[in-house]
Amino acid sequence: MKIKVADYLAKRIMEFGIDTVFGLPGDYNFNILDAIIKNPGLTWINSTNELNASYAADGYARIKGFGAVVTTFGVGELSAINGIAGAYSENVPVLKITGVPKTCFIKANTPLHHNFSNPDYYAFERAFSNVTETTAFLTEENAKDEIDRAFETIVRTRKPVYLALPVDICSHLIEDKIPDIKIKSDERALKLAVEKIAELINKAKNPLIITDYLMKRFRLQNEVNKFINKFNIRITSMIMGKGLIDEDDPHFIGINYGILADTDFQKAYAETDLVIGFGTLFADLNTLAFSFIPDERFRINIQGNFTEIDDVRYENIYADDVIKALLNADIIPKTHVENIQKGYEEIETTDNPIKTDEIFPIVQKYLKENDTITVETGIISYPASKMNLKKNSNYISQTMWGSIGWATPASFGAFMADKTKRLILLTGEGSHQLTIQEIANFFKFDVKPIILLLNNKGYTIERVLSNNPDDPFNDITSWDYKKALELFSNRTGRYGANSKDFAYFEAKTSNELNKALLEAQTLQKEKLVYIEIFTEKNDVPILVKQSFDSFKMRCNV
Repeated sequence: MKIKVADYLAKRIMEFGIDTVFGLPGDYNFNILDAIIKNPGLTWINSTNELNASYAADGYARIKGFGAVVTTFGVGELSAINGIAGAYSENVPVLKITGVPKTCFIKANTPLHHNFSNPDYYAFERAFSNVTETTAFLTEENAKDEIDRAFETIVRTRKPVYLALPVDICSHLIEDKIPDIKIKSDERALKLAVEKIAELINKAKNPLIITDYLMKRFRLQNEVNKFINKFNIRITSMIMGKGLIDEDDPHFIGINYGILADTDFQKAYAETDLVIGFGTLFADLNTLAFSFIPDERFRINIQGNFTEIDDVRYENIYADDVIKALLNADIIPKTHVENIQKGYEEIETTDNPIKTDEIFPIVQKYLKENDTITVETGIISYPASKMNLKKNSNYISQTMWGSIGWATPASFGAFMADKTKRLILLTGEGSHQLTIQEIANFFKFDVKPIILLLNNKGYTIERVLSNNPDDPFNDITSWDYKKALELFSNRTGRYGANSKDFAYFEAKTSNELNKALLEAQTLQKEKLVYIEIFTEKNDVPILVKQSFDSFKMRCNV
């Protein structure tokens, strides 16, 4: 049966479990949007700008598995490229679709708007080739094959792909049959690797798994949890992998902060005689400025499409096949696992000016099962990662790419991916100002998060890194965020329970934050809750200060 290219693309998007597509309209993508909005399985969301659309698609994909964003040619796609680059950096599988001018204009190199005065219709595809796993510029001859290749690539790599779809090609008819996607590991390499891993685990007395973000991207949370429980093996997580493991599980010894970790973690790690990496990335921010560096005990490194064991690399074996095979391997379960203290101990609140380090023990107290917690980059990302999550919680942050402003639209996308979970957003005012207009969609789509905004008078993470913390470029303009809520909701909100659309709180002491969060437990069921927390501008969390002090000392900077 024949189907229009745009309809086939919409069909394949829905087949991947995507039910919400983000983006902005433009005169070169109307045919694509028509195919999306007429598909009963898809919801189209007009984002407030293309960058926010790409961030929202990123947040959506982290929860749902895959995401999609549509923009117009040139001006629209370049506005989205930073969001796609972040997805590429962190293996977030987002399909980037661009509507481009008609083929006849491309062939004639006609000067059209959204292009250069000396036209180059492939310049933007070349730009995206640096931040996606593959690109495709669709024609009558290749449309079906290239769409299918792009979807096969996004499954295999869990990285973004880019499709340029000319206006006229949208209506071109192609076969509607969807091919099977078969991603198979090299059977011989898989067998050898699994046998060697099982052998090393069986010889070890106290093995430890370090898990990380790739296990999320390949949707292996359940398999990892089955593995540690079946074989009674302890596990820790890097910051980017937080939320992958049930943090109340006795096998979980906490987030891996290396030399900055608590005493119980240090003791457990010291007893380890074999370290197994499940999708790990030992980058600066993921290791608290290299506070953790793998040593000679790190002998097994399972990545997305290869595994290394004692410096021998086994190519073309996929993480899901490796872990599933290990679940059926002849591995002898270990005999003892000791449950250790994780997260923050409860603190006593006061009427003194609140410190940043006091925020997170208080927030932790109000976390529930089935929460989605989105955390912005900056000084809050380290202390937030120490909070102990409840069961079935999602935790997302952009640790590697670290683009400020990501978290607000990403949290919106995350909620659209799973509306059954309560949404909590932690952000700083410097980041929030970049993308705050997406709050309008929170109100439009009846999203009721608890938003915790840290107001510390500027870019505090940059103050930590700057030679002079008081450099004027780290100051930002002061906003009345309550008025911003009134603007985006198009209604006047009032403090507390009388507002129809939102409740706004100021918290300048730990007592005020505790009270606001207590009220938020009820208010959030009916409205958006916004808590602005005021701290001193140079108040830096101890985990941040320790990590950068340690880094400077090691690097002599």
